[in-house]
Amino acid sequence: MGWFEVIIDNQQGRKVAEILYNSFNTTGIFGKSKKDLPENMIPKGIEKGSVEHILFLTLTVSIDYMRDADQLWCSARKTYEDPNTNYLFVPKEVYKIKDSSMNKIKEDMKKHNLSKRSEKDAEIWVRLSTTFYEKWEGDPYNLFKNFNWDAKRIKEELTEFKYDYPYLRGFKIAPLWLRMLRDIAGLENLKNLEKIPIPVDVHIARASNFLGVIKNDDGSILKEDELRKNYDNIRKAIRKAWFESVKGLNINGKEIIALDMDEPLWLLSRYGCSKIDKENSKKLCSDCVVKDLCRKVKNY
Repeated sequence: MGWFEVIIDNQQGRKVAEILYNSFNTTGIFGKSKKDLPENMIPKGIEKGSVEHILFLTLTVSIDYMRDADQLWCSARKTYEDPNTNYLFVPKEVYKIKDSSMNKIKEDMKKHNLSKRSEKDAEIWVRLSTTFYEKWEGDPYNLFKNFNWDAKRIKEELTEFKYDYPYLRGFKIAPLWLRMLRDIAGLENLKNLEKIPIPVDVHIARASNFLGVIKNDDGSILKEDELRKNYDNIRKAIRKAWFESVKGLNINGKEIIALDMDEPLWLLSRYGCSKIDKENSKKLCSDCVVKDLCRKVKNY
């Protein structure tokens, strides 16, 4: 695919960031806030920030591709809370049976619909479990301590040893995972998170496009087929746009970084932008906290 020029509007991004971040942390976006995000619900029997909690987040997010988020995390919680499938979240136990009982792993991952693509999901799960068992003694904290809690170095480890961290190393999932470690597991020791890009998926791309943070070279909204065909270039532009848009931005005493915009933008698109072509578009647009900045809303 050849070069596709995307214009970045950092001033627009800054305006969007101020409104969305404030709304996300107060009244919510379409009534949704942090507590409503599916990955924030902790399974019964898990203590926040524990090794078990981090493994639950890590393994589940590694198969977060082409999946409905609510369904994925609900299935993961059911799988964890089931005594017969809980072992899947213990790297040592998965490692012990992977050679002799791969079919058992596949079947147990399907029991509560944790796995949608049986072969591929099981391969990712087993490979990642093996890495954490062999390399980090089954304890993710050993990984964090080894790199002095430096998010940038941790991400570089995932990228350098691609085979060891299937999908967890991905453009979307690696930053998403690091944000989850901070926001959900409460790992406040993580540093250099300001150097980690926003995890770009269809929702982040759609919201950034509708709000004019990225534009065609003529200033127009990118069409859906343009987003798909030129995804690599557009993803890079979106990552750059949010790095630059929030640089130096301080909201209520907090210095905002690109990762802080992941949840607000995701909620905006999931419950708003992705549905505005349907019958309730007028109400959605009128209820949107950033309707005055949105270029798509003018069509409804």
